Amino acid sequence: MSTGGAAARDRAEQLVGEVVDLYGAGLGRIIEQLDRDTVRRLLDDDLIASLLLVHGLHPDDVDTRVATALDSVRPYLGSHGGDVRLLDVTGAVVHLELTGSCRGCPSSAVTLELAVEDAVRAAAPEIDAIEVVTARTDDHGAVIAPDSLFAHVRSAGSWVAVPELDALAAGEVGGFEVAGSAVLACRVGDEIYVYRDHCPACARSLSGAVLHRGAGRAEPVLRCPACRAHYDVVHAGARLDGEGHLEPLPVLVRDGQLSVAVPVGVSG
Repeated sequence: MSTGGAAARDRAEQLVGEVVDLYGAGLGRIIEQLDRDTVRRLLDDDLIASLLLVHGLHPDDVDTRVATALDSVRPYLGSHGGDVRLLDVTGAVVHLELTGSCRGCPSSAVTLELAVEDAVRAAAPEIDAIEVVTARTDDHGAVIAPDSLFAHVRSAGSWVAVPELDALAAGEVGGFEVAGSAVLACRVGDEIYVYRDHCPACARSLSGAVLHRGAGRAEPVLRCPACRAHYDVVHAGARLDGEGHLEPLPVLVRDGQLSVAVPVGVSG
């Protein structure tokens, strides 16, 4: 690059920096005029929260933001019989502990990791790495390298907004197509659970399935209309009358919309 080109580049970078600083200063003055409750309401908008982070104006430190992010995915983790605890944030590394059980569902591990990593990185973009300790019933924890833990998650697919999920009434089951994949969504109370539209017992579609109350059960059961196999939709889709499980997909609110993550290779 010529001397003139390098100088022009440096000047352009300087001008961009000055403009960013100007916007940041103006945004800072606006925030100073707002009361705490108003700022909190603004932070519910992911775009505004990200803008405040860029300019160093977010009122919460990284520990608080990570803890809040984990709270947002905790109901989803609970549906898989698991939980997550923030151990600490050291520099740009978040240390977490995953607890509980996936109830024999191998795909639960993928979806749990995807939900946790996505929430943490969205709330704290300055984080460089996530290190996880998995709590076991024998009290022997295992430190899992982030690269191996999330390797299959980073290429797992993308989040797709599915606003139609909001229209599901309590106790209703609906079929949707998400990124070319057939999925089944169930609303139980205020929570929505999404599974691949595939019955592992008979390998058929679950189209037409309904939720019903099983004998002696407080939570609803999903019954395959083809083979009558029963599944626990609240707890990772575990089969109640035999071996196997449904394939769960993560559901989170992203940018104000209910979104589903469909891993690569999942198709209807």
